[in-house]
Amino acid sequence: MTQEIKAKLRRKNRLMRSGRMEEASALAVRIGHDIDQLRKINGKTDAKELWAAVKSLTGRKQEAAVDPSVTAKSLNRHYASISTNRSYKEPFQKQTVSVHPDQQQRITEHTVFCILDKLRPTATGLDNIPAWLLRLSAPVISKSVSDLLNLALTTSTIPSQWKQACIRPIQKVPAPKQHADFRPISITSVLTRIMERLVVCQYLYPALLSPPHTLQFYDQFAFRPTGSTTAAIISLLHIITNLLSTNPYIIVIFLDFSKVFDTVRHSTLLNKLA
Repeated sequence: MTQEIKAKLRRKNRLMRSGRMEEASALAVRIGHDIDQLRKINGKTDAKELWAAVKSLTGRKQEAAVDPSVTAKSLNRHYASISTNRSYKEPFQKQTVSVHPDQQQRITEHTVFCILDKLRPTATGLDNIPAWLLRLSAPVISKSVSDLLNLALTTSTIPSQWKQACIRPIQKVPAPKQHADFRPISITSVLTRIMERLVVCQYLYPALLSPPHTLQFYDQFAFRPTGSTTAAIISLLHIITNLLSTNPYIIVIFLDFSKVFDTVRHSTLLNKLA
């Protein structure tokens, strides 16, 4: 149900209330034609065709062709180069080691079953284990998966298969001309994403909600519960409004770091998390 179809439905209702039945009937035929076009497409299996149909209904222009010099092989070399850090040094074990197994919050079989049982259709990783198979076999494999997750956390070791990902480039601009115009989306194993979600909920979120006195996250809105760009804008608007009540003008400086996630120092980040 697109915004354009909703607008047509509201317009049809206004025409009917005003007694203009012939115009309302003609508009109803157009609405039925638009809905019928979208109904024939399965959005879960063919999202590209679905969005193409939506763009044709909304009148949006099709995306321009990609520069022919940007190929799958060139993108592969590009991502391999930016993902390899020649000067990388492994952090000290003391900074990354987990807590004692007796003190660690274990992942229960029930928790894993609830996650697997509510898995939604999602992309399959390189292990070729689809989400629907994990969801259907949840009563049988929950115990084994929970043991595997707990073993990985207590030993601070991630299975090598869970580190492998298939990178899907997504266009950032209508007409990409260079490799940087694509956003790399890493599709990892479904089990990898489950473990990441559990680590974030059980370890990272509590650290952000109850930080030590040396670290304060009161002004951070990303990667934390209820945080979003909307919350950041509301907070900024509130601060500026209060300052303008006692000051003639306010100076606000915004900094946009290009490719910040590609250039962050992992050792420094791990020191902060530790």
